[in-house]
Amino acid sequence: MIKEFSIANHAIGEGNPCFIIAEIGSNHNNDYDQAIKLIDAAAESGVDAVKFQTFRADSHYSKRTPNFDYLKNIDTYKLINSLEIDRDWHQPLKEYSEGVGLVFLSSPCDFDAVLELDQLGMEAFKLASFDLPDLTLVKKIAETGKPLIFSTGMANWMDIQRAIDVARKSGNDKIALLQCTSLYPAPAKLSNLRSIKTMKDTFNVITGYSDHTMGDHICLAAVANGASIIEKHFTLDRDMAGPDHKFAIKPYELKRLVYRLREVESALGDGLKYGPRIEERDMFEKGRRSMHAACDIANGEVILENMLAVKRPGLGLSPHLQSTIVGRTARKNIKQDEWITWEMI
Repeated sequence: MIKEFSIANHAIGEGNPCFIIAEIGSNHNNDYDQAIKLIDAAAESGVDAVKFQTFRADSHYSKRTPNFDYLKNIDTYKLINSLEIDRDWHQPLKEYSEGVGLVFLSSPCDFDAVLELDQLGMEAFKLASFDLPDLTLVKKIAETGKPLIFSTGMANWMDIQRAIDVARKSGNDKIALLQCTSLYPAPAKLSNLRSIKTMKDTFNVITGYSDHTMGDHICLAAVANGASIIEKHFTLDRDMAGPDHKFAIKPYELKRLVYRLREVESALGDGLKYGPRIEERDMFEKGRRSMHAACDIANGEVILENMLAVKRPGLGLSPHLQSTIVGRTARKNIKQDEWITWEMI
């Protein structure tokens, strides 16, 4: 049985509303006021949480790291160094986020970040797929006892299994896996949304989707495929400097995503009930077919097949009862075009 858990007051898992994370990441551009504006925009959109990233360039990347192709000629180490969050921001950002009704999250990339965020009372820990093979970091995070959200974009099956094994051996089985594609932006054709269910069945954990595609339609499809958590990068302006702005969605798009996602959730239903809902009753009665008199039928007359017609509304006996009606006797005069009920025969 899959272990379900809560993040703050949000129950996570099948049958619960999808937990939506607005990924701010480094899109604050080292501007505290911009970080606050992003939190405000996220709250206005209706998401459940905002997430930042906490790293130090020295312990995150080697100075010898080659440049990423998609970042062209930008020096990787210098870029990461420029994107470090001021850790003194953590507490005020957390308090501000909670003040506007959001869960504050940040992905820790070193032991100090884990300790600081845990002491701050952060509700859950998210680990990027790039960091999943670092089992010492996985163990450190798992030992907090907080829910664990692991992205899997850069991880193979054994990377995932090893991380889950370490977490469970540390006494923490509050685990969620997010399918993602680690390209920025990611093409829709590489999304592999069916893996959301595959990972759920294989690893017996909650699953979701971290999205790097353009637009919101892949997120919506992920929810339809069973995602219990959705993470989406967002920005105030795609023209801002920085690696994650160009593929992120803007505030009005994030708000639209939340609306559409909740619509999709409500459309999924329980998968159990067949037939008309209460709201469809009027259409059911007046739009379906039922048995009618094809001609006047006198009281006491034996009803023959040619005396019957199948037409709307559906207020008479169901057409599947036609053979049962034929051969019975009319108990009253039935006018042509009247629908036939049990009381008439």
